[in-house]
Amino acid sequence: MRKLPARLAVTCIAVALATVVCTGCQKVLFPSDMPRNQFETHDRMRQRYVPLEEPDVFGNPQPALRARLTPQT
Repeated sequence: MRKLPARLAVTCIAVALATVVCTGCQKVLFPSDMPRNQFETHDRMRQRYVPLEEPDVFGNPQPALRARLTPQT
């Protein structure tokens, strides 16, 4: 009968630890509005930034390949 409080304590600690581990980080590691590399930073400073995605005719996002692959003057 004495083992019941010890088991209960161990179970509560295990549940608390699992909850802390499963919640993880709340802050996003790489925000989407920040530049991904030094080239994007350079393009933004020179006002030559091309977005990664553009909407298609139905409004769904798709990669902006034509805008990103055209040679810049």
